[in-house]
Amino acid sequence: MTEIQDLAEFVVAADSATMSEHAVKQLKIRVMDTIAVAIGALNAEPLVAIRELVDEQGGAEQATLIGGGRTTAEKAAFYNSALSRYLDFMDAYLAPKETNHPSDNMGAVLAAAELAGASGKTFLDAFAVAIQVHTRLSDVAPVRDRGFDHTTQGSYAAAAGVAKALGLTADQAAHAMAIAGTANNALRVTRTGDLSHWKGLAYAHVAQAATWAALLAQRGITGPAEVFEGNKGFKDSIAGDFQISWSAEDLEKVTETIIKKHNAEIHSQSALEAAQDMRAQHDFDPTAIASVKLKTFDVAWNIIGGGEEGDKRTIRTKEEADHSLPWMLACVLLDGELTPAQYSPERIVADDVQSLMTKVEIAEDPEFSAQFPQHMPAELTVTLQDGTVLNAEKRSYPGFHDDPMNWQDERAKFDALVSPFTTEDWRDHMVEVIYDLDNRPIADLTELLAQVNR
Repeated sequence: MTEIQDLAEFVVAADSATMSEHAVKQLKIRVMDTIAVAIGALNAEPLVAIRELVDEQGGAEQATLIGGGRTTAEKAAFYNSALSRYLDFMDAYLAPKETNHPSDNMGAVLAAAELAGASGKTFLDAFAVAIQVHTRLSDVAPVRDRGFDHTTQGSYAAAAGVAKALGLTADQAAHAMAIAGTANNALRVTRTGDLSHWKGLAYAHVAQAATWAALLAQRGITGPAEVFEGNKGFKDSIAGDFQISWSAEDLEKVTETIIKKHNAEIHSQSALEAAQDMRAQHDFDPTAIASVKLKTFDVAWNIIGGGEEGDKRTIRTKEEADHSLPWMLACVLLDGELTPAQYSPERIVADDVQSLMTKVEIAEDPEFSAQFPQHMPAELTVTLQDGTVLNAEKRSYPGFHDDPMNWQDERAKFDALVSPFTTEDWRDHMVEVIYDLDNRPIADLTELLAQVNR
C-alpha cells in the first residue's frame, strides 16, 4: 500500500460520530465563523469582479453560490472559498514551522456535499477530515522555509474533504488526492513583498482544483500512486522525509485550531490584544504617542513584522495592511479595534495611521520565540511625548486554543459580519441549522446561503 492509499483509507473510514462532544461543537462553531466571514466579503471589489466572471461563464447548476445563483461545483468551490478567505478574519492552525487556515477547505467540501445531495452529517465528516489532513501535514511536512505556500498541503486536505463528501471509494480518493497534490505546489511569494489579490485567492484556486481532481477520479482518472514517497515526489522534491500513520489518526485536531478576534493576520492577535489593553490605561492618549515598541516571536516578526518576508511599512492596499504589524498596531492604538471597516481605502492611507506606523519598532525576542506555538507572547511599550511609559503584555487572546471561542461569542461575531446582508430571522434560522446540522440535509444550509442579499 502506498502512503496516499493509506491516507485514503483514513478518509473513507472517518466518522464525526467518533469525535468528542467538544470537538463537534468546535467544528460547528467553525462552520458558523466561515459563513460569517464569507458573507462579510460579498461587496469587496475583487469578489464582485470574480462573481461577475462566474456569472458570465455560467455552467451546470450543480452548487449554490453564497448570495444566490448556482454554477458548476468547481466554480462554486472557488467563489465561496474566495469569499471566506478575503477578509482575512477566519480561523488558523499554528504548527511549529507552518501556519494554515483549515476553514479554507469548507467551500470545496460544501460544493461537493451539495452536488452529492449529502446529509449535513456527511458534510461535517468531510470538513473534519479536511481539517485533520491539513493540520497534520503541516505538523509533519512544513514547507514554508523551503519557499512553498501553505496551500501546498491544502491540496491534499481539500481533495480529501471533497472525496469524503462525494462518497468516493478509497481507490478514487487516493487518485483525487494524488492528482491535486501533484499539480498544486504553490510558491510562498504569494505572501512576501508587495502583496496582491492572490494572497486571498490562492486557496480558492486549490479548492477549485481539488474539486475538479475528485470529479476526475470519480470517473476513473488516475494520479501518481507514489505522490508522497516516489522518485521526485512530495518528499523528494518539496517537504523532505516525514512519517505519519494515518491509521492512528482521529478527528480531534479541530480543537487545536484557533479563531480570530481581530480582523488581522493570525500572528498579530496577541499584540493587538495588548494594544487594546494599552488604550484602556488611564494616561493613554493616541495623539501624544512618541514611540511604540513591540517584542514578539520570530514567526510574527518574519511574516508581518518586517523580517524575512519583507518590509511592512509601505501600505496602500487591504492585502498589505492586514499583513503589516506596524500598520495594524497603529490602527488599533488609534481606533481601538480592527474590523472590516478599518480596511476602507481611505482609512488605510489616512495621515494619522500612516504617521503613527512610522513610530512603531518591532523586535523578535528569542524567549518569546521559544514559547510559540503553545503561546503567542507580545510585549508592547508606548512612550508618550511627556515621557510617560505604558506597558501591556499578552500571551494569547480570546479565540486562542487556551481560551476557545464559545457559541455566544461566535454568534456576536457572526451577527456583526452578516447583519448588513441578512435579516434577524435569517440569522436565527441559520444558527439553528448549523447547531442541528448533523440531523439535517445539507440543502437546509445551502438554501439559506442562497437567500443572502448581495
